[in-house]
Amino acid sequence: MDRNSHPYRSVLYIPGSMDRALDKARSLPCDAIIFDLEDAVAPDAKPEARQTLAAALKTGGYGKRFKIVRINALNTAWGLEDVNVLRDAGADAFLLPKVNSPTDVDNLADLLGPDMPIWVMMETPVSVFQAREIASHRQVEGLVTGTNDLTKDLNARYRADRLPLMNALQRIVMAARAARIVAIDGVYNRFRDGDGLKMECEQGRDLGFDGKTLIHPMQIEVTNTAFAPTESEIDLAERQIAAFNESMASGKGIAVVDGNIVENLHVVAAQRVLAKARAVAEMAEE
Repeated sequence: MDRNSHPYRSVLYIPGSMDRALDKARSLPCDAIIFDLEDAVAPDAKPEARQTLAAALKTGGYGKRFKIVRINALNTAWGLEDVNVLRDAGADAFLLPKVNSPTDVDNLADLLGPDMPIWVMMETPVSVFQAREIASHRQVEGLVTGTNDLTKDLNARYRADRLPLMNALQRIVMAARAARIVAIDGVYNRFRDGDGLKMECEQGRDLGFDGKTLIHPMQIEVTNTAFAPTESEIDLAERQIAAFNESMASGKGIAVVDGNIVENLHVVAAQRVLAKARAVAEMAEE
C-alpha cells in the first residue's frame, strides 16, 4: 500500500523491550505501530531493548502495518545508538521525542539520510508554538500529539472535554494540514473505559486528526470504527460526486443532494471519504 494512501486510524504503542508484545503485534488489527524505546523502556533496559527490537523488525511479519520506531531524544545517552542500531532494521519511519524546533529534526535527518521519513512528538508548549515550522520540514511526514506531557507542562487539569488542550490540538492539526502530512491524536489513559475512548476518538476525528495513539490492544476496535467512514458517509459521498458530475455534464452548474447544494469543495471532501474507505478496506484484506 502506498504510504500516502495508508490509513492511520489506530497507532498502537508497543514496548521495544518485550518479545511477547512484539510478536503479538504482528496479528493485531491496528493501522500502525509505534515501537517504543523511550518512555516504555527503563534506562538500564534500553541497550538490550534496541537489539530486541532490531531483531523483531528484521524478522518481519507485520504485514501492512506502518512501522514507526520511537527513539530516545538525541541529547540523551541512548538516542544516537538507537539510530545506529535501528537505522536499517526495516522501520517505515522514525519518531523523534522532545522536539522543540526544526533544528532538532535536522539533527536526526543528518543521521538517517534523506530517504527515511521522520515523525515528531508534539509534546511541549514550545513545539506547539513551532508546529507550522516543524511540520514544514522536508523530511517530516507525521505529527504525534503527546497529550500527557502537554497537560503536565501546561499545569492544566484533566477534563473529559479536553478544553485546556484545545488550542494546542487545533494548532497541531492546522500545521499538519498546511503541510499535508499526518496528524495523530494523543492517548486515552483509561484503557478499560470504552465509552470515554469512543467520545475522545470522535472529538479527535471531528477536529481533523487522522487517528489516535493507543496504549492497549483493547482500544483498537473502538478507534478503528470511530476514524473510519460510516456506510452513510460513503453513500452520501458517492451521491454527491455523481450529482455534481451530472450537473457539470448537463451544464446546469448546480447540484443538489438531500436538499443541500453540492459544490466542488464538497466533491473534494467526498473524494477524500471514499479514498479513506478504500484504504481501510485494503487493510482489512490482510
